[in-house]
Amino acid sequence: MMKKRILVVEDQVDNRRILRDLLTNADYEIIEAENGEEALAAAAAHLPDLILMDIQLPILDGYEATRRLKADPALRAIPIIVITSYALSGDEGKAREAGCDGYFAKPFSPRQLLAAIRGYLPTRPTATSSGRGSRCRGTNCCRQRMARRRSRRCSEIIRI
Repeated sequence: MMKKRILVVEDQVDNRRILRDLLTNADYEIIEAENGEEALAAAAAHLPDLILMDIQLPILDGYEATRRLKADPALRAIPIIVITSYALSGDEGKAREAGCDGYFAKPFSPRQLLAAIRGYLPTRPTATSSGRGSRCRGTNCCRQRMARRRSRRCSEIIRI
């Protein structure tokens, strides 16, 4: 079984290290970006299963990077969870308006973050295990179906 790939977009070295340690210990493959522009390039090149996005980033902030990711038909189904210390009143709403699927303020509970990540990364059915046979249309089809399910489950998202 392939490891789930997570793009971590964080400009602070210490915060990236904390997330890298947490996620690699949970058996995720990690890709890292230090700013919004790098995030766009990394997402297009690696097609991660999920993106953890900081808001306060150099060059291109997390809000605009998220808007651009969600505007790209090839990338819009990738769930984006904000992890930020920029947690003022109304910021969660602003992040969701930009297209983020989840929101965590720093400091966060590692256990709750991992639970949220697992909620966005259900096990993908294979062509044989899904009962779909050769009719399965592949990853993009599955991502689009998962995005529709997530939008229906918005009220169930863990809020911290």
